[in-house]
Amino acid sequence: MKFDTLIIGGGLAGLTCGIRLQKNGVRCAIISTGQSALHFSSGSFDLLNGLSDGTKVDNPVAAAGKVGSNHPYTKLGEHFAYYAREAKQQLLECGIEVNGDAKHNHFRITPMGTLKPTWLTFSDFTPLPSADDMAGRKILVANIAGFLDFNTKFVADSFEKQGAECRIASINLPELERLRISPTEMRSTNIARVLENEKVLEALIAELAGHTAGFDTVALPAVFGLSSATPAKKLKEALDIPVWLIPTMPPSVPGIRAQQQLRRSFEELGGVYMLGDTVVKADFQGNRVQAVYSVNHGDISFVAENFVLASGSYFSNGLVARSNSVIEPVFGCDVDFTPGRDSWYDKSFFNKQNYMTFGVATDEKLRASIGGDTQQNLFAAGSVLSGSNTIHEGCGAGISMLTALYVADNLIKG
Repeated sequence: MKFDTLIIGGGLAGLTCGIRLQKNGVRCAIISTGQSALHFSSGSFDLLNGLSDGTKVDNPVAAAGKVGSNHPYTKLGEHFAYYAREAKQQLLECGIEVNGDAKHNHFRITPMGTLKPTWLTFSDFTPLPSADDMAGRKILVANIAGFLDFNTKFVADSFEKQGAECRIASINLPELERLRISPTEMRSTNIARVLENEKVLEALIAELAGHTAGFDTVALPAVFGLSSATPAKKLKEALDIPVWLIPTMPPSVPGIRAQQQLRRSFEELGGVYMLGDTVVKADFQGNRVQAVYSVNHGDISFVAENFVLASGSYFSNGLVARSNSVIEPVFGCDVDFTPGRDSWYDKSFFNKQNYMTFGVATDEKLRASIGGDTQQNLFAAGSVLSGSNTIHEGCGAGISMLTALYVADNLIKG
């Protein structure tokens, strides 16, 4: 099988790159092992929330030049703001409604009810302009009876610590009784499927309306709209007070919807998406990749002019940690890491962990190197790259999308 570009990894980075390429006439295929990190999304895309020294960031565009010399954003250089705009625009064009601005982080509510700075937030959720916006509100924190992945007590306690007054309520619908028979069935995605029925949604709205008197806000778990944002919009329009949808523990209904919309956009543009397959090895000629091979296709090779490694980090086996080294398992790319395993981590779980900065070494065009030699047609994008601590700096989604667009444009330019 032959393509112009083959992308390894079907998550946010891989799909962002593939969509950009397909729009510009580059025929692509994506090979994806399984679920992407979007299935675990808490409802927002971070661009840059802090610097490596702990300095908080309010304006990512202004702070992008202060990241480390090996940081992926540094390799974007003056194009950072441009690709931040392009990333948001591409999401909107794919039907993923988001709010936010790269020049000013806003706050969004986490599954625990705390506030976290971020760049873009799904339209399902309510962005807050400041950390003080909770104070003085009377909030009804309501849950679907039997749904364990939304802890109303934790959420209400967090809201009250921020100055709100809360009461907890439980909503019970006969249509959800079948799910309640088994706690394993009472998951966000299953509830969302039931609530896509208009009559069930109307029954939920009517039940909620009977609890909202005396409150100025109602907070609910984000279990609305697995295939579209319509149920969440109808809910907000029907109630006479603001509705705050709160991210749940995984799986994420809005995150899965975003993944589906990105894949749909890629395929509608003519891209080929192969889910449930894993690339395991490659053929080289000099400093160029000639072909790759996957588990499902055996000896049948995938040939392309260019290859993009968007396989993610440790979570998706894009990087694999061994006793004294970290490797990239598909191509054997050079990986930046520090020697001595004891230097990889801090024993305090919540401290900055050095292993998060490890990743594939690239040049300024994000071409990967093997044995010190830059591979002319092998590019890397997303969390497989070295130089950033996506958790500590709050930049994971931004790195995925901005580097993917940057790689795509380098390929389009030839």
